[in-house]
Amino acid sequence: MNIAGYIARKIAFNTQKSFSRFIIRLAIAATTISVTAMIIAMAFTNGFQYAISQKIFNFWGHIRVQHYEPDKVMIAEEYPIEKNDTVQNLKKVVPGITGIQAYATKNAILKTSESIEGVLFKGIEKNYDTARLQSFLKEGHWMSYPDSGYSNEIILSAYTANQLNLKVNDPILIYFIQNDGSAPRARKLNIAGIYKTGIEDYDKLIAIGDLRLIQKLNNWPENQIGGYEIFLDDYRRMDTLNETIFTHLPDLWNSKTIKEIYPSIFDWLALQDQTIGIVLLIMIIVAVLNLITCLIILVLERTRMVGVLKALGAYNGTIQKVFLYHGAIITLAGILLGNIIAFTLIYLQSRYGFIKLPEEMYYISKAEVKLIPWQILAVNAGTFIICMAVLLIPSLIIRKIQPVRAIQFK
Repeated sequence: MNIAGYIARKIAFNTQKSFSRFIIRLAIAATTISVTAMIIAMAFTNGFQYAISQKIFNFWGHIRVQHYEPDKVMIAEEYPIEKNDTVQNLKKVVPGITGIQAYATKNAILKTSESIEGVLFKGIEKNYDTARLQSFLKEGHWMSYPDSGYSNEIILSAYTANQLNLKVNDPILIYFIQNDGSAPRARKLNIAGIYKTGIEDYDKLIAIGDLRLIQKLNNWPENQIGGYEIFLDDYRRMDTLNETIFTHLPDLWNSKTIKEIYPSIFDWLALQDQTIGIVLLIMIIVAVLNLITCLIILVLERTRMVGVLKALGAYNGTIQKVFLYHGAIITLAGILLGNIIAFTLIYLQSRYGFIKLPEEMYYISKAEVKLIPWQILAVNAGTFIICMAVLLIPSLIIRKIQPVRAIQFK
């Protein structure tokens, strides 16, 4: 029979009113709050990072391939490259690639009778996987592509549409800037849809249309494009796969990860990891200090019991186990309650999104949540192990208690 465990359970589940009972509940509550805060903080941070990064990846891909231009601004028109079977077949030779899409961009000016707005016209092909962009489309539909010629439709951002006081199905006059210095070439297009990503760099700059229109304006043949967007199944492998992809590219071609193109956004997202680290540290300290205080009070309140056990021949180690088991019961109770509360709040946020965010500042309109199983296990296991390790310190008081004095202690 495990005597230490039996005594610990009797103490822990004692129904008599006492000061120690209040302290135990306080320690359980503190542990519950700490575990709840840690799990929620990680879920919200993961959700925040994932939601924003996925917006960026879905709009521009994980890796961009285009002509090597060392002095080129990251987001601007490209020198043409010819479609290449080697790039198209990368999915077969580089595991982890889920999609490869051609695109091209061209500087343009949108004009109405009252206002003008500069944009970067992004041309995409008929077979472009618009499912990745579907969540951004707020009104209307994607462009329709005729069998010959080019589509006369355009997708504007909600910001641009509001600036120009336009809506779906309205016509718009667009002037394309020519690189050779000649006069801008005008085209009249119809607004097929309106999108919104919540990312200012996109919404204030990008309009989406037919790649064939750019080819016609630039006098490119059908096999010339601005570049490729490459989509991956795991964004954490971007850097590694980018190096592999680069080795398969023709001469004078270059590949860059989206992190290199938008470093400020990803640096900002990386800062969230430091924030979560600070939160975890503070919550662990709170839980540990409360448990230490609780155990010291329990040891002092049970001094007579310790004296009796020693008088009956119990070893110091056995008595220490009593209080360590007691501490384990408190810790596990706090961890269990913390998980229940955290998962409930996370579910409610995921289902109803009651925590809102200003989209112009955070790129998302509500706080997103994302649970990563190994992180939850790490929080629970780490909390338990750290608490139990630190609880060895107050349990050492037991070794200094003398049986005769302890039995007389009131």
